[in-house]
Amino acid sequence: MHWRQVVIVALCIALNALDGFDVLAISFASPGIAAEWGIDKAALGVVLSMELFGMAAGSALIGNVADRIGRRPVILGCLIVMMAGMFGAATATGVTWLSIARLVTGLGIGGMLSSTSALVAEFSNTRRQGLNVSLNIAGYSTGAILGGLVASALLAGVGDWRWVFAFGGVATAVALPLAWLFLPESIDSLAMRRRDDAVRRINATLGKLGHPPIDALPVIEAPTARPSIGTLFTSGYAVVTLLLTVAYFAQIMLFYFVVKWIPKIVVDMGYSAAQAGHVLVAANVGNLTGAVLIGLAVQRWPARPLVTGAMIAGFVAICVFGLGFHDLTRMSITAGIAAFFINVGVVGLYPILARAYPASLRATGTGFVIGLGRGGSALGPMAVGALFESGRGLLLVSFVMGLSGLVAATMLILLPLARSGGAEGLQPRHDPA
Repeated sequence: MHWRQVVIVALCIALNALDGFDVLAISFASPGIAAEWGIDKAALGVVLSMELFGMAAGSALIGNVADRIGRRPVILGCLIVMMAGMFGAATATGVTWLSIARLVTGLGIGGMLSSTSALVAEFSNTRRQGLNVSLNIAGYSTGAILGGLVASALLAGVGDWRWVFAFGGVATAVALPLAWLFLPESIDSLAMRRRDDAVRRINATLGKLGHPPIDALPVIEAPTARPSIGTLFTSGYAVVTLLLTVAYFAQIMLFYFVVKWIPKIVVDMGYSAAQAGHVLVAANVGNLTGAVLIGLAVQRWPARPLVTGAMIAGFVAICVFGLGFHDLTRMSITAGIAAFFINVGVVGLYPILARAYPASLRATGTGFVIGLGRGGSALGPMAVGALFESGRGLLLVSFVMGLSGLVAATMLILLPLARSGGAEGLQPRHDPA
């Protein structure tokens, strides 16, 4: 890969790191919010879910926009929306205002995730595509770890949860000019959309990457899939879309149980918000390790059996976490192990998604699966809050949430049945599963 391709991938990873902090800012801030405003766990569960609802809508809707107008303008627009949401949360004076700010933040994050996933896949060579797509998603955990350390320091020093959101807003503002300068439009996107200036723009990018120019756009021998959500449910893609959406829905619900509720669970055991933040950082170390290892593994072995096994192991690990060890070290270790397997299940789905749809449909397909799937992430914290509020213990809640990992594994076991649908990348010679 040319060094400029490496820069593009690295910057997308950094933007996803920013996403990771922005999403989990509410987790670090939640104990302080609950204490200051006196809200119960059920109400807190709703607040924790608001940006996830926004992420679901942003991924599903803005991903389609990225296929229609390009990856670059969507990424820049999403950064502006995220920045507004983070500063809005930092100035919130009540639950309603905070919920709206988190919803807005989620819209930007959702659109960003589907757009950067497509951009990374399209600027990677064939050998490194699976690794780069996985590392891009691993950026989310990196941001959560680094941001978690900053958030814990802010909470221990200043003590005001609003500074957590203010830090995220400043970091997003810094990222905006970097994205403007260093992220070009995808060559695949330009070729598929076939605008009048496509050849000129493609040649400008090819020249920077050290490749000779082209005289004309490549001839498309087969009909190009129209970038619409309806196309995802035609005979060639319907089964693939259904199975991957259910798998992502179930697995991400389990993922956000871990990353959204750990601080509150630990604080309720009698520890401080800063100490709870360190347990969440340990969980995100597990997230990051799992993301990196699955990215390396899919370069050598089929993704589907690896990811399926991790999902089943994640069910076992979250049940062990549910035993509720009243010791920070044990809590950190069990949270990290559970997060490792659960996040392998999440991140391992992205290389499969990257090859499940052609370039003309890639951001739409990825965005729809992520978007609808993130409905699970939005429902997860609310369901957990309702279970805790009804008096259910940590072990039962962990077991119930862990079952979603088994559902996700079942969907991947059934995935080979979709190969006959003819979706690009799901044929045996291309299929990473």
